[in-house]
Amino acid sequence: MNKQKLSVILLLALAVSGALYFTGLLQSPILRLTSALKTSYHEATETVDHAIDEHFNQQRTIIDLRAKNRFYELELLSLHQVADEYQKLLREHNSTIHNDTNVTLVRALSYVRFGDPHKLWIEMETFNPKSVYGLLYRGYAAGIVVANNGRPMALLNGDVKSSYAVTVGNNIAPGIVRGNNSKRVIVEFIPTWIPIAVGDEVLTSGLDKIFLAGLKVGKVVSISKAQGYQSAVVEPYFYGKNPAYFHVITKVR
Repeated sequence: MNKQKLSVILLLALAVSGALYFTGLLQSPILRLTSALKTSYHEATETVDHAIDEHFNQQRTIIDLRAKNRFYELELLSLHQVADEYQKLLREHNSTIHNDTNVTLVRALSYVRFGDPHKLWIEMETFNPKSVYGLLYRGYAAGIVVANNGRPMALLNGDVKSSYAVTVGNNIAPGIVRGNNSKRVIVEFIPTWIPIAVGDEVLTSGLDKIFLAGLKVGKVVSISKAQGYQSAVVEPYFYGKNPAYFHVITKVR
């Protein structure tokens, strides 16, 4: 009996030892498998969540764009209606005034000189070297276009030779804006008897036949007086962003 009991105990000990040994061997691949399954599951759920989010984001964007498109369509119709009424009014009074402004899209090619961010070569299909053109970016006055060795060159607002006629504030004080090789520009030759103030908006006057009247240039940040005139330092709405494309006013009237 003692031998039998000893044999049974030895068999049990061997069974337990084997179970423990093989369990350790089996645990590693099982854990790897379950870990891989969990990772795949999480990646799949994240992919589905991202797809759902993108779908709804795209849907919201489409809805917003459709709403904006309807708004702009209504605005365009209103502008057409106003333009039509304006032309009828001119014809009714036999007026010779007419508006046939031409605007063309141009592409910026490169800096004229490295280190000078205010001069750009532009690509312009029809260019008259004897003319000066108004340069626009998103509806804001951005500078002028002149000839350099027969090629169209854009002088952005910051360039000291970028100059055009403007008005300042609600009192429509006339002046000439020019660049200052810095972010801000200066409006000079403003009559002292016309009051202007910090915060006044500066608009193109159109009297130089470079720009249309009423295009936004910037806002006055400081004012000084000297030699019988006022000068205003202006924070322009456009400065030195150097986008790939501009619009050029090729004909004002």
